[in-house]
Amino acid sequence: MIGRAAALLCALVSLCAGAAYAQSAESLAWLRKIQDATRNLSYSGTFVYQHGGRSETSRITRLASADTERLEVLDGLPRELVRTRDTVRCYLPESKVVKVERRTPDRSFPALLPDQLNALAQHYDISLGETRRVGGFECQAVMLTPKDNLRYGYRLYADTASGMLVRAVTVDAAGNQIEQFMFTQLNIGRVTPDMVKSRHAAASFRVEDAETAPTRLAGWSLSSELPGFHKVIELTRRMGESKPVGQVVYSDGLAAVSVFIEPLQARRDPARTGLASLGAIHIYTREVANHMVTVVGEAPAASVQRIANAVEYRRP
Repeated sequence: MIGRAAALLCALVSLCAGAAYAQSAESLAWLRKIQDATRNLSYSGTFVYQHGGRSETSRITRLASADTERLEVLDGLPRELVRTRDTVRCYLPESKVVKVERRTPDRSFPALLPDQLNALAQHYDISLGETRRVGGFECQAVMLTPKDNLRYGYRLYADTASGMLVRAVTVDAAGNQIEQFMFTQLNIGRVTPDMVKSRHAAASFRVEDAETAPTRLAGWSLSSELPGFHKVIELTRRMGESKPVGQVVYSDGLAAVSVFIEPLQARRDPARTGLASLGAIHIYTREVANHMVTVVGEAPAASVQRIANAVEYRRP
């Protein structure tokens, strides 16, 4: 009798493990479908970004064959971004300025997923949710639930036909929505090179080059890294007319946190320390070794502050 019970228990464990593996494989397959769609499809559409009681509407057009996209912010001050394979140009028509910088590894809606999808399973439980209509598309929900309190959770809603990401929701540990991106209008295909060109005549704009360049910030490091977050890139950049500022980007594949290091004597305005937030983004500032360290991240406040407090300088 005991032998039969043990055999039955083993069978049940094996069955549950098989079901969990199948679920994980199916969920990862959906993430790959979303990744492929947002990278390999050309599209144009209007999406809304919401956090708290605020919202911002943008129009995006992407030509996949050229890896180029144009983003127009439709609310507030006019802004237009044109991203190519290696450059980002931000046009500010009211001030007749175009800000230019080298394109770094980034994530922006709808291309939110990283290259290495399998690594996400180390820090997130990935599962499939409901199927529902979003913005006129029949969508499959994919849930990414963090395994700790160091990062947010995500709910991704993808068109079942194309895999295109239609809606992305960021949630806190209690499952409450912090922010969301959602297409209100989307057309897949039928994008021409002219559709991703800037509307503005660059010759009439003053160019401000951020002069970003990979580098090694000698002496600067973290006394302890946040679990799962690894250094992605280390560079210097010019912000306005100030001296070059150091930037180090850490990421767990989904969430990214940037550490900016600026000499205090280069600042024109008084330094403000402490915590601030905007939607899912938290900002923490402190002084370290006569420098202003500002940490900006799409992560819980405690995680951003933890990284900021770990920044240290040791003379090389």
